[in-house]
Amino acid sequence: MYIYLKGEKIMFKETYASIMSSNANPLRHLPKMVRFQFMTTLAFMWSFIFTMWIGSMAFFGPSAIAHLLVLIGVFFTADIFHKAEK
Repeated sequence: MYIYLKGEKIMFKETYASIMSSNANPLRHLPKMVRFQFMTTLAFMWSFIFTMWIGSMAFFGPSAIAHLLVLIGVFFTADIFHKAEK
């Protein structure tokens, strides 16, 4: 069972957005395609780091593919939402 305090939940969302949201992190000043390329590179890097952490390169491929699919999904969803606002 989890108990969330309102302030902690807001802080978690802001921290998450400052890292994961390409509109809030330091990459926001770059063109969209460049942001996507950097976020993809970072996803591969973190996939590699986590597989080294758990000690098995056998998990790098599936982890990298999963990160890539999530990034592609987020990128295109955000693009569609942005186009819908116009």
